[in-house]
Amino acid sequence: MKPLDPRLLTYARTTRVFLLSSVALGTATAGLIIAQATLLADMLARAFLGGASLADLRTPLLLLLAVVLARTLVAWLQEVAAHRSSAAVKSQLRGRLLARALGLGPRWLSGERSGELATLATRGIDALDDYFSRYLPQLVLAVIVPAAVGFRILLGDWLSAVTIAATVPLIPIFAILVGLTTQRKMDRQWRTLSVLAAHFLDVVAGLPTLKIFGRARAQADKIREVTDRHRRATMSTLRIAFLSALVLELLSSLSVALVAVSIGLRLVEGGLGLETALLVLILAPEAYLPLRQVGAQYHASVEGLTAASRIFEVLETPLPATGTRTDLPDLARATLRLDGVTVAYDRGPALSGFSLTVHPGETVALVGPSGAGKSTVLSVLLGFVQPDSGRVLVDWDDLADFSPDAWRARIAWVPQRPHLFAGTVAENILLGRPSASPESVRAAAEAANALDFIEALPAGFDTPLGDRGAGLSAGQRQRLALARAFLRDAPLLLLDEPTSNLDVESEAAVIDAVERLKTGRTVLLVAHRPALMTLADRVITVNPAEVPA
Repeated sequence: MKPLDPRLLTYARTTRVFLLSSVALGTATAGLIIAQATLLADMLARAFLGGASLADLRTPLLLLLAVVLARTLVAWLQEVAAHRSSAAVKSQLRGRLLARALGLGPRWLSGERSGELATLATRGIDALDDYFSRYLPQLVLAVIVPAAVGFRILLGDWLSAVTIAATVPLIPIFAILVGLTTQRKMDRQWRTLSVLAAHFLDVVAGLPTLKIFGRARAQADKIREVTDRHRRATMSTLRIAFLSALVLELLSSLSVALVAVSIGLRLVEGGLGLETALLVLILAPEAYLPLRQVGAQYHASVEGLTAASRIFEVLETPLPATGTRTDLPDLARATLRLDGVTVAYDRGPALSGFSLTVHPGETVALVGPSGAGKSTVLSVLLGFVQPDSGRVLVDWDDLADFSPDAWRARIAWVPQRPHLFAGTVAENILLGRPSASPESVRAAAEAANALDFIEALPAGFDTPLGDRGAGLSAGQRQRLALARAFLRDAPLLLLDEPTSNLDVESEAAVIDAVERLKTGRTVLLVAHRPALMTLADRVITVNPAEVPA
């Protein structure tokens, strides 16, 4: 990644304001450095050569104190601006990243590891703190301060200015060479961290299964192995960082020593005044310091730079084409048609030339072997997957012409494994219609045969649920999903095997709720169990797509 990636200015507009403030504060810092050196050189020369007393130097001392305080104030303002900008930029990038992931949809997400995205949205973006609070301000100072200091030295002693101009470029050259190696190491470290996060998330999610099959210890060993790889990658990066700091420090020290020797010789010979010599000696280290610190701070911010590059890859992934029309026909009276729909994933075709007509108020069950593409049909209707060929028609209008948000607002969806968020029971039901009243939530729960078990919970509708509905049975989670559908009261209902993995009692409760829910609606459901098929007006068999030889 470049020292200042232009994409930061595009995706995080706060960066522009921060850069302007950094330039202003950097210019002030350069001026104060020169003022401090000038005052100090003047006082020392007057004290040693002119025999000035403390009283004679009172005014310069007060001015020097004011300059030192001003430098402290400017440094504090730079720190405040950096942290505020960092917080704003992180918020903007995190929001854009999540919005882009939502816009790309489930089909794109299915090809990503959720652990990597979680790491990217949390630690990855947080790693930009060092970039904004340390690296970027120092980068601005590295541009302004050496130029200003070099110009001031040129006015006093051109030979020292030439020496500095000849040696200063060595620092960024060596910093770039070391930085390229560091970037490669950090890329490997970030990949290892992403693998670790994704693997850890997979293990935690599947811990009960691993325990049952006696594979928990083997997975723990695998995590330990990945952790050790990450540790070695981190230590390798830190080793380069420490060595580069030593190299840059040595270069700047030798350069300042070269200037000092030249000044000393000419001072002894009488070819240079004491005040000018002192001024150059005080300012010379200031010309190298910002460049040296840029090299050091780069290593502190390289993790954030690596994460930002990956974030920009996600942000620059093209969104699938979507329509904009919101004048949808009345779905209670509309006919749905799938005309020769073909969908192919990386692993092969999921649907091939599938056609289906669903009339208003009709309940159609899709059956077929696992992997035949039944759930893919629902994903196409939900707008999660775009057909590779064929069309979906609402009456005679192409679904691709309509806004996905406007279309989904008229759909109630009950997936095979409904996701319950960490929140109260009521909050999870309210996802169906956030503006609904408590009475409506209660009525929806009752219609879904969920009221009895909800009222038996410690706090009823206000009972907090764990992640993914921890603490509830599969049947209870399914009935909460049905309560969402009742609350949504949409004319089109999509059900993906709502009785899968349920016991007989839970299945009966769900089927009873579905029978009430389908009344007056167009329903498309995926079914395996015979009891669910009895609710359908028609049963359509979906055959597996043929894989090309």
